[in-house]
Amino acid sequence: MKKVELGNIEQIDVREIWEKEDADFTPWLAQEENIRRLSLALGIDLVVEAEEKEVGPFRADILCKDEATEEWVLIENQLERTDHKHLGQLLTYATGLDAVSIVWIAKEFSEEHRATLDWLNKITNDRHNFFGVKIEILRIGDQMAPNFKVVSQPNDWSRSISSAASSLSLDDLSDTKLKQLEFHNKVCSTIKDKNVSNLKIRKARPQAWHTYPVGKYGAHLAHVWNTRENWIRTEIYFHKDKSMIEELSKEKDAIENEFGEKLDWQFLPNKNASRIALDRHDSFLNKEEDWDNYVEWIINNLQKFYNVFHKRLSNL
Repeated sequence: MKKVELGNIEQIDVREIWEKEDADFTPWLAQEENIRRLSLALGIDLVVEAEEKEVGPFRADILCKDEATEEWVLIENQLERTDHKHLGQLLTYATGLDAVSIVWIAKEFSEEHRATLDWLNKITNDRHNFFGVKIEILRIGDQMAPNFKVVSQPNDWSRSISSAASSLSLDDLSDTKLKQLEFHNKVCSTIKDKNVSNLKIRKARPQAWHTYPVGKYGAHLAHVWNTRENWIRTEIYFHKDKSMIEELSKEKDAIENEFGEKLDWQFLPNKNASRIALDRHDSFLNKEEDWDNYVEWIINNLQKFYNVFHKRLSNL
């Protein structure tokens, strides 16, 4: 048996890295690379909109948008143990900004504040989400790295379809939309049950698509179901920057060889967006007896998309 030397992990006080929250930590977190780290931990594609955003007499640390849903995400930083003052600020900010998701980042969470976030997630509707995230600095030998440890998050799995549908108008509650929501939840629950680590699940919505972060600003993974033409799709989607697909296309043969199939490279010349996709036809939403097969196909291909493109996107 080959002998492998393993290093010891040591946790460093975050104050050794960032002396002040507003002058040091907040600007660091707002950088694209670091907000992407947080995005991967939360399973939300965050885009920074503002730092030190005025909310009445207060200033919120970082204001973001969820790139997939265009909804507000507010981040409050605390490089100490959580306290009642910051909890009150979170609720004040959420009201003033009409924020949908609240992310409280702290050095340490007291049990009462973690339990409060869990309670807020339980009593609020599915348009409001509260996250508690512990920021750590881990050192192995001479190398140090930040780590975002999620200690509280929405329990979306306990929220029923009727709860999710309650925020929609009756006109939106078609049988198709409810079926789409049910199917997306089945995909997400299967990912959770199988502990697929590279697919960060997010709350499902009654729409044709469901997205997953891929670790690069301006891109995400998705599965899509076209119920009119009866096909399902897995894809990597680029929101606005066509330089990504243009650079990746230079490796087209190598990418498809690694993926194991020919892919559909859609440059979409009349749009700002573009995609690389793999479709499966003859897929019928009302054939629930085939859903397990569809789910397996989707998850297998999303994993391949992540494995093939994540490392390449990191180098762009």
